[in-house]
Amino acid sequence: MCVPPGAKGAVMAEPKGFNVKKQHGFTTIAVLCFLLLYTPIILLVLYSFNAGTSIAIWEGFSWRWYISTWGNEQVKEAALLSLWLAIVSSAVATSVAVLAALATTRRAPYKGQTVVFAIINQPLMVPEIVTAVALLIFFALIKNYTGYTGGAYLFIAHSAFCVPFAYMPIRARLQGMDLTLEQAASDLYGTPLRVFRKVTLPLLWPGILAGAMLAFVISLDDVVITEFVKAAGQDTLPTYMLGQLRRVVTPEVNAISTVLLAISVTMVIVYFILNQRKN
Repeated sequence: MCVPPGAKGAVMAEPKGFNVKKQHGFTTIAVLCFLLLYTPIILLVLYSFNAGTSIAIWEGFSWRWYISTWGNEQVKEAALLSLWLAIVSSAVATSVAVLAALATTRRAPYKGQTVVFAIINQPLMVPEIVTAVALLIFFALIKNYTGYTGGAYLFIAHSAFCVPFAYMPIRARLQGMDLTLEQAASDLYGTPLRVFRKVTLPLLWPGILAGAMLAFVISLDDVVITEFVKAAGQDTLPTYMLGQLRRVVTPEVNAISTVLLAISVTMVIVYFILNQRKN
């Protein structure tokens, strides 16, 4: 360390790094943000156990609305459709995402690669309402030419919308994998398919599971695209709840929301754990 002339024996103070936690008002703003984010969720879960019919007046603890929800046939039908839709959409989206990730990471950089990334991640870069309207117009044209008005459009829309959500963790996993194992397998005369099955896929599996779970949660919770694309009588759990909010609001909606919240939080936690695995 250099010492200025005339300051023999003095030690220069090292510059201090920027610490955002020591900025004035940071703690207050952070606490307010957390309160605004989580207080409504805590109240929603709390009032799902309300014994009364009000969503704002506490009248005692009860499992009444969970029991009522369990016996509601409309809720069961909407929940089954939501689960089936999420399973199929996440499976299709993850399969496409694996192929897209392999095509964009297991080859040398090429001209137009940025455009390919933009196309794959397009649903993330534009407002969801824009995607919903575009899908509505596209499916309307198909209906006019084919006459088909079934419920497959909702599955296609969810699958397409979930692709980038599955693609991100899968591509991140591929980029973090060591290529030497795949190269060694190829040097030992392994065919590309065999190398993928025996080497790449086992190492990629945590990323695939993480992408599938993220796509599952996104499909399960989606409202905007579902509301625009769904056929008559094709209500998912979120759109059923939206319809109930337009009529009579009871703690039954809170109970359904709490169950959805528990499923989503569980899936996100598992996704985070799987995405942290390096081996």
